[in-house]
Amino acid sequence: MTPSSCSYRPQIMGILNLTPDSFSDAGRYLDPADALARALQMLEEGADIIDVGGESTRPGSQSVAADEQIRRVLGVIRRLRERIPAEVPISIDTTLSEVAESALDAGANWINDISAGLDDPRMLALAAEREVPIVLMHRQGRPDRMQDDPRYEDVVIEVRDHLSSRIEAALTVGVKTSNILLDPGIGFGKRSEHNLSLLARLQCLVDLGFPVLLGTSRKRFMGAICGGVEAAELMPATCATTTIGVMAGVRVFRVHDVAGNRQAADVAWAIRKAGL
Repeated sequence: MTPSSCSYRPQIMGILNLTPDSFSDAGRYLDPADALARALQMLEEGADIIDVGGESTRPGSQSVAADEQIRRVLGVIRRLRERIPAEVPISIDTTLSEVAESALDAGANWINDISAGLDDPRMLALAAEREVPIVLMHRQGRPDRMQDDPRYEDVVIEVRDHLSSRIEAALTVGVKTSNILLDPGIGFGKRSEHNLSLLARLQCLVDLGFPVLLGTSRKRFMGAICGGVEAAELMPATCATTTIGVMAGVRVFRVHDVAGNRQAADVAWAIRKAGL
């Protein structure tokens, strides 16, 4: 990874939840064969990265032990790595270094940590040792209570400052600058107005000089804006945020609906390049 630039085609990260309790696709891919087929389908639809997770982090969710996360994800990661080129990233979505290390041993080559290394002090050191990209995300509170009463004076500045501190922590333990990505954590300890402010001012995070990952896919705040639309019907709304993100310089989009967001990202990118 390198610092954000208009010269890089936006990347689509396809979500593969191997959990029984995710907010949108709970239980659909518990069978390893179904999970593998879904991952390959997303790659055919234009995904650049597959993000594999064995723990739901939806609002109100409970933590899952490392051994259970490993049981859920390891076989799928191994089988997927056997089927796709080594240079295609497989990301492990976890806050636990034990899970991340097992996933890396099985063939993953990214870490996506919603705690930005705060839940497990060894996570940043692991990313440094393995020289793999790591996504550092902002959240306020833990998933089980994060939506109880989130408050900010200025959400954009506070998210930016928090991510800056986590960048410093990662660099201090040896994570390469080129291996750091940032995620504003849409929906993680944030009200609708906080999410909208972050989306309106994404450039403030892009200006930190690190690739930004945006994860709005099927999030509840968009359903409320759209009159109570269910999560599974929010692909067009997600594509709207992908377009906004591309125009702001966001580099990676974590989504459930790959084909539609691939189109949205490519068209927005072409428009952005034409305006340079």
